[in-house]
Amino acid sequence: MAAVKQTNDKREIFGWGMYDWANSAFSTTIGTVFLGPYLASLANAVAVETPNGPMAYIGSLPIAPDSFLPYCVSFSVLLQVLFLPILGAIADYSHMRKQLMQVFATIGAIASILLFFVEGDLWVMGGLLYIVANLSFGAAMVFYNAYLPDIASEDQRDRVSSYGWAMGYLGGGLLLLLNLMFYQFHESLGIATGLAVRINLASAGFWWLGFSFFTWVRLQPRHAHRSLPVGETYISVGFRQLAGTVRQLKNFPETLKYLFSYFLYNDGIQTVIAVSATFAAAPLIRGGLEMETGTLTMVILMIQFVAFFGALFWGKLAGWIGAKNAIIASLVIWSGVVIYAYGGLQGDSRVTQFFILGAFIAIVMGGSQAISRSLFSQMIPQGKEAEFYSFYEVSERGTSWIGPLIFGLMNQMFGDLRLAILSLIFFFVVGLVTLPFVNVEKAIADVKKFDSEIA
Repeated sequence: MAAVKQTNDKREIFGWGMYDWANSAFSTTIGTVFLGPYLASLANAVAVETPNGPMAYIGSLPIAPDSFLPYCVSFSVLLQVLFLPILGAIADYSHMRKQLMQVFATIGAIASILLFFVEGDLWVMGGLLYIVANLSFGAAMVFYNAYLPDIASEDQRDRVSSYGWAMGYLGGGLLLLLNLMFYQFHESLGIATGLAVRINLASAGFWWLGFSFFTWVRLQPRHAHRSLPVGETYISVGFRQLAGTVRQLKNFPETLKYLFSYFLYNDGIQTVIAVSATFAAAPLIRGGLEMETGTLTMVILMIQFVAFFGALFWGKLAGWIGAKNAIIASLVIWSGVVIYAYGGLQGDSRVTQFFILGAFIAIVMGGSQAISRSLFSQMIPQGKEAEFYSFYEVSERGTSWIGPLIFGLMNQMFGDLRLAILSLIFFFVVGLVTLPFVNVEKAIADVKKFDSEIA
């Protein structure tokens, strides 16, 4: 197969963006809105009262119902830490990025569809299916992100990256709108609440699987597949390639500084997104907002569509003030969001306040992540995009692990979701402290020097 070298092709960029349209259904319908409260309700139904509040048990291990999904998020990322770098190395060696992306997208979509069968005391199975789906989501995103330097020139990457995120918000938001309409009228249709939730969960898997075909048709491989040496396997070659990349990291000190900063501040972003539904739906006595699922879904839906414009705006902002400064501005707003979630959202107007807070989240959510992705694409060497993006993906959308773990532990220790939310400000403060020390110009120069030396 001949190599495809062109960049900035509108048809291919559209196909690339359609994968974000497809898989964002998993992030919104499953990860952000329906699954957390649903699994918490199933676990709460079998929980027993303890001095620290209600606890469900996996064997002899006590689990606070509201902490179950954050723990699952955390565990799935620990698995990603083990598997994604080697998968990235295999993809870079074999040039099978598109094929591997297809495999993991399909696995994740099927696991999402199987959530339809989770009911009653099968709450643990729901967590296991989520772990499989989230692991597959992260793996496919490694190869998706690695395509960005191939399909867009350096001067267009902020715009193309923002376009991908914007497509994701439209796609995820459209399915969420349909799910909201269905959920609001499920009783008049004679459908039980639990069944309505399970249908919505499965719909995200079908949406992910179906719309991905636009990507498979439009997105083109960049290189012919590389054959294995005699007596080797992709696993052995992948480990060797990964070891070589690790040894070469010393050539990219600024890239490593950026990756460390991103890992921390994005951990905070992902945790806020992942636990927002649990926080909003939890009872007031546990520090939550006690919002109905329908109202919560409307807030998330509003966030999706406002975030579409926010992602496009942040792409323009990066052109005006620079990508790094645009990210720093977003972290200031994220810090304010966390502080207000702890101290505000009180009284009868708490739902209105949550809508306003959600609008601020929407403005910075897609923009901060889109610009982070495009900035990183300029700091990595050619031919190792999937490996570097495997490290990046460890803390990408919905795959962070430190933040959910801290949130879950704080909630379980103190029985207060507001204290758990406030603990997340640590990640944004660290990001604000470390990011200004990243020398972007030197990072780009280091990459160009390395590429020229091995050319």
